[in-house]
Amino acid sequence: MRGLFKIATAASALLATALAAPITRVRPGNGTDIVITSQNTVNATEPAPANATQPAPANATVASSTFKIAEDLAVSNGRLPLALVNNFAGAINAYVTGLDSNNQLVMLQPDGTWLYPVCDPTIGTPQPINANVAIPLGGQGSTTQVTLPGYISAARVWFAAGDLEFFTVYSTASNGPSLVEPSAVNPSDPSAAVSWGFVELTNTKDGGLYANLSYVDFVGLVLGMSLLSGDGSVQSAHGLQATAVASICSLLKAQTARDGMPWTDLCQVDASGTPLRIIAPSDHVASNPDAFSDYFTDHTNEVWTYYSTNTLTIDTQAAAGKVACTVQGDQLTCAGDNRGYARPLAGDIFGCNSGPFAIEAGDNDVHRAVVPRLCAAFDRTTLLMTGGDSQPGLPSTSYYQSAPTNWYSAFIHQTEVDGKGYAFSYDDVNPDGDVNQSGVVADGDPQVLTVIVGGPLSG
Repeated sequence: MRGLFKIATAASALLATALAAPITRVRPGNGTDIVITSQNTVNATEPAPANATQPAPANATVASSTFKIAEDLAVSNGRLPLALVNNFAGAINAYVTGLDSNNQLVMLQPDGTWLYPVCDPTIGTPQPINANVAIPLGGQGSTTQVTLPGYISAARVWFAAGDLEFFTVYSTASNGPSLVEPSAVNPSDPSAAVSWGFVELTNTKDGGLYANLSYVDFVGLVLGMSLLSGDGSVQSAHGLQATAVASICSLLKAQTARDGMPWTDLCQVDASGTPLRIIAPSDHVASNPDAFSDYFTDHTNEVWTYYSTNTLTIDTQAAAGKVACTVQGDQLTCAGDNRGYARPLAGDIFGCNSGPFAIEAGDNDVHRAVVPRLCAAFDRTTLLMTGGDSQPGLPSTSYYQSAPTNWYSAFIHQTEVDGKGYAFSYDDVNPDGDVNQSGVVADGDPQVLTVIVGGPLSG
């Protein structure tokens, strides 16, 4: 849901310094410790409104003219009620970020109106947003009602057991601000010591509401959600168990003891050693290139050997139908595909967007359909199982049943209440008629989106 933002900084050097050591204990810093990537930015295509100004701090006494308070002009369209349920034993703040119907950067204020953040184009470093954009929830067991005043895209509804810090940087592409959000993978991020999580959503006039629970990059504060549709039906994704972060860290520690791989390094803890979050192995490999380097090597070699004399059938679940794939030379090639696939490395498999799984502009529809299905099969280790020569074909009960596999994803699904929630990029790849593992709720006529913080409600 996020676009790329090109920034001329020494971000790569800072990333290497901040993340080179195994991630175990966070050490929150300040604005100079921020690492800007495509994962923690929201990039507008239009500048802020001409009359937008940078708000003063929330505790300052200023004239109302210094605040940009603007409701969507079409107040009768795009308004989305949110019911925010606090099931957490402590104080929770909510935040909403995204792009409005004009593709301008917005954040929701406690009074229910959009704030249009701004930034000084002469300043090259991230600038803090000092406005009051935290929406405090009531105590445990309470429900806080919030209404988004208009359509929104590339949005996140954040929840934090503390205060999150947001920043802006100037974008020459939009001649305005881009939002810099808290980063889960940077242990020196200013918000690193806060437990937080988010629901991703887009609500547009043409497409309706699409919301999902995503653990593609990390597992943090436990969330679940349900959607009441216009026809009265209810969709739900219950999310993780209340103790999921600690439980998954324990499972990863045990897995490291079994196979010697750095699964434990995915866990971040606070100063007291309490688990805060777990980052995805794809992000860990991005900052630690040698991690998991040979993890899938023997398996991919076995796959290549097997399919040099056997046929892999991939159901594109689209117009191309089922395509036959075999290994020829050192590449897996598929009928109708514009190019073949080399053996993937661990980082390719965990991230599904590099090496043979990187999709290029000129790739045809067959290639674009094969990539997610092939990568999902590697993450779930189903290619050499009985029936694994048809992808996607095996039921979700067959996923993660042998090593090497994506144990991060396996343990997330094991700890989820209903097995739903993206644990890697193509977790929505499933056989027709099987359980959708992606944790998506969607409807063209949404009535109320309910988000539960802190684990599912009892009963």
